[in-house]
Amino acid sequence: MADDNSVGAPLPQDGSARQLPSGSDRGDEKSSGFWSDLFAPVAGFGVSFSTMFRKVATEEYPEKPRPTAPRYHGRHQLNRHPDGLEKCVGCELCAWACPADAILVEGADNDDSPDGAGRFSPGERYGRVYQINYLRCIFCGYCIEACPTRALTMTNFYELADNDRGKLIFTKDQLLAPLQEGMLQPPFPMAEGMNEKDYYRGKVSGPTDGQREYVDARDARIDEEMSQ
Repeated sequence: MADDNSVGAPLPQDGSARQLPSGSDRGDEKSSGFWSDLFAPVAGFGVSFSTMFRKVATEEYPEKPRPTAPRYHGRHQLNRHPDGLEKCVGCELCAWACPADAILVEGADNDDSPDGAGRFSPGERYGRVYQINYLRCIFCGYCIEACPTRALTMTNFYELADNDRGKLIFTKDQLLAPLQEGMLQPPFPMAEGMNEKDYYRGKVSGPTDGQREYVDARDARIDEEMSQ
């Protein structure tokens, strides 16, 4: 009967007879196998022992939040033009591009008539309702790529955890960028002599005197109505 160690062993290429291992070779193999089995657990613990003496990298969060990359995909923000008008025109392209169906947009028409709601954006429409459900959002950035006016961008803010599911549905007032110095609170007309394309080309650098006068008159009228 053939030796078990020879079963399945390849034949020599030169056609010579296959050489079976001698008794001493078999003994060496058994000896090396014994020592390897004996020290195998110790070798496994070697990885643990080597890490025990390394310096621990402690992150002091939330006292010292870790800085993010410049293009980190964090919480969204609805941006404004330099005079304060909203960049969002309510086109709903961001909602259509969202693969997680996390964005809800309802557009409305800008109304410059005396009895109308006023103008909130340079376009024909503006985003009357804007919501992002961060229970669904996967922060892929497709909505940013789809926005034709660069109204929607992503910030570096990432602390969005909460114990209330309702608080993770952000509304327009939470997403809209705050007014910077010199900006006016919409609604108010576009800058004199400027159209929608001029806004998107960056020709408007701030509010004009006519816009300031309109906002001052509007606020005075509102205060008068509230005092009556």
